[in-house]
Amino acid sequence: MIRRLTKQDDALCQKLIQQRPAENLFIIGDIEAFGYEEDFQTVWGDFDTEGNLRAVLLRYRENFIPFSMVDDFDAKGFATIINESSDYRILSGLKDITEKVEPFLTTPLKEKRQLYYAKLTDDRSLVEEVTEKVKIATLDDIPRLVDLLTSIPEFSSGQFDEESKRKSMEKGVARSYFIEKDGQMVASASTTAENRTSAMIVGVCTAADYQKRGYASQCMIKLCADVLKEGKELCLFYDNPNAGKIYKRLGFKDIGYWMMNKFE
Repeated sequence: MIRRLTKQDDALCQKLIQQRPAENLFIIGDIEAFGYEEDFQTVWGDFDTEGNLRAVLLRYRENFIPFSMVDDFDAKGFATIINESSDYRILSGLKDITEKVEPFLTTPLKEKRQLYYAKLTDDRSLVEEVTEKVKIATLDDIPRLVDLLTSIPEFSSGQFDEESKRKSMEKGVARSYFIEKDGQMVASASTTAENRTSAMIVGVCTAADYQKRGYASQCMIKLCADVLKEGKELCLFYDNPNAGKIYKRLGFKDIGYWMMNKFE
């Protein structure tokens, strides 16, 4: 049976999704930020015949994210909810879950992107020495941070603006660490979508003239160590196997694939 969840169901919902904090980073963060009653966000639960919650489906605007710990959740029922939505454009989530829902969707698929999904739960591999002074970015550093990010060719398709960075930092759902050389910000690593149990690493980069000196890795080590001390799990996406090698050296382990399915 599938029904819409309310704030009275939060403890039940949290019991399920908190079993995998990194995997459910977006669901956990959106529920923390917006709850169950907003017009632009809805959470449904799929219950088995004994009344146990076995899966959830979150809608945040046009994006739907399903999660389950079992294989036999009502994927067709979730698809029916998505099909009946007038504005759905994206189905995202762990591949082994989204691939069960996707066959029942009726809107033509426009684009499918598959990313490696990795997480870090302890600091045992963060053994490299941080020899540079790694700073924590403040609101005053945001213009320089945006300038650095927009200068990176790999981030050319990204959208970086000072206002959204400022709001995220002020709300405590994002932070950035950086190294400064010759009066400029030359490397950085950031989090986004932080919640009380997990955070996502984004924006790991080094300016062209300062690459291959380990600066981005040192930003990562300092950032990861600090976030882990707060009892949070870290996760990240990557599609470049070479980048994956760097992350794995720091202790990240692949936990599957994250799918971004966009529909017409």
